[in-house]
Amino acid sequence: MKALLKLIVIIASIFAVTFVVVKTTGVLSIEKVEHWLTVAKSLSAMYVAILVVCLLFIDLFIAVPTLTIIILAGYFLGANLGAISALLGLCLAGITGYLLSKKYGSRLLSLLLKDKEQQQQAINSFKTYGFTMILLSRASPILPEVTACLSGMTGMPFSRFIIAWFISSTPYALIAAYAGSISSIENPKPALITAIVLTAFFWFAWLLFHRYIKRDKAIKVKTS
Repeated sequence: MKALLKLIVIIASIFAVTFVVVKTTGVLSIEKVEHWLTVAKSLSAMYVAILVVCLLFIDLFIAVPTLTIIILAGYFLGANLGAISALLGLCLAGITGYLLSKKYGSRLLSLLLKDKEQQQQAINSFKTYGFTMILLSRASPILPEVTACLSGMTGMPFSRFIIAWFISSTPYALIAAYAGSISSIENPKPALITAIVLTAFFWFAWLLFHRYIKRDKAIKVKTS
């Protein structure tokens, strides 16, 4: 498990660098996103949907505030179209991350983890816990992209990956988009509460998962 955690930290750090760059340069601020969506809304709802999909897709390459964008999608498009646009963007990002890592993963894995034994340990650990890690990845803006890349890198079957990704992304998109649809500038409370509750829920679930791993590891040590 240590090898997998090491790999996660390295990949997450790479994504975090893009987040810092975006944050410090102001290239993709929340204010700019709201402005772009407002302009798109004045043209057509379809332009808003396309912009939402594109913003969530580039999250694979540049860390963006996913939850905020989905809430804004619900605000500008309504619950249904906002959720559909968000889910499409999330799935495009996840599938692309999986496929790119599937193709170049072995080389990237060798680059990030030099030791062959550590590489195999990371692969075995993700095969054991990867499905659950994808389910809980919405606890952090960077974790979903990390788990998508790890899925392809470690050879997780695509069917298994996409099932976990859909289970994780669908309720997330539906809830966040609905919260945005019932929020307004005068009453942003539903969006704020949803953001807090979703984040807290996934972090609590992640804590329980971490305890499960520790207990599972301890049982394996005792029985070995």
